[in-house]
Amino acid sequence: MSEVSKTIELPSPESAIALVGDQEENLKTLSRQTGAHLVLRGQELLISGTEKQVERVSSLVRSLKIYWVEGKRITGVDIQTAIHALDTKRQDELQDLHQDVLAHTRRGEVIRAKTFRQRQYIKAVLTHDLTFCVGPAGTGKTFLAVVIAAQALLNNQYERLILTRPAVEAGEKLGFLPGDLQQKINPYLRPLYDALHELIDTEKTANLMERGIIEVAPLAYMRGRTLNNAFVIIDEAQNTTPAQMKMVLTRLGSRSRMVVTGDLTQTDLSSNQPSGLAVTLKILKSVEGIAFCELTNKDVVRNALVQRIVTAYQNYEK
Repeated sequence: MSEVSKTIELPSPESAIALVGDQEENLKTLSRQTGAHLVLRGQELLISGTEKQVERVSSLVRSLKIYWVEGKRITGVDIQTAIHALDTKRQDELQDLHQDVLAHTRRGEVIRAKTFRQRQYIKAVLTHDLTFCVGPAGTGKTFLAVVIAAQALLNNQYERLILTRPAVEAGEKLGFLPGDLQQKINPYLRPLYDALHELIDTEKTANLMERGIIEVAPLAYMRGRTLNNAFVIIDEAQNTTPAQMKMVLTRLGSRSRMVVTGDLTQTDLSSNQPSGLAVTLKILKSVEGIAFCELTNKDVVRNALVQRIVTAYQNYEK
């Protein structure tokens, strides 16, 4: 099969840097995914390979133009999403994905869905009183939920924001940790604080917590309460027992919204204890008005290595 070549002229050095990525990582990814050979010379991208390979790369570069034309950094996730869009004929939706800005961080950075499944998850949370989202580490399950909740709180859509998770991690007991109860549970709640601080500065967060407007607490604190006019997030729900899961779901009061997130592959309960999240997904699967979302290793938005680690574990466990 004869080899063909093609040259794409990029409009600026910034666009060229954005397209090729750090240490030309994006060119390596495009080459690995298509089989074509890519070289950047100045602002010219040289593509060579079979006619099919060259055309596929060209289509992907065109799809990613919404990023590189503005000099915005392109990640491996952006490339994977562009490939998925190309294979499923959804290139037009990439523009919507790029334009649907969810929020801005305190540093002015844009927060948006990076993948189509993340976008579906965001839409589900915005339109349902109860949403379940399962998926591996790094897919943005908790982060996106906290961003949506914080935005809703700041816009006075809810009176309270409640972030909770079971204080169970890797088989360790809270009693072995130093300090009082609050100091013991804080390490378990740290990921929730981290996501919250992306939108609300530390001082304001502390003020809102003192006033009870934002509550970050272990799941056990939810027992016996009715959560009215609140946005509730239950994180790491795979570590709940079936009884705990039933308890917290039935806390949902009027004018409230709840998001339940978890990774069923990382349960820290004892081997003979079923996960409350897994049991609940089976029980509620046909209940009207509940949204169920599943993110996969292709939605991992952390370091690209995390995506490969998740995939390797999935292949091993199969």
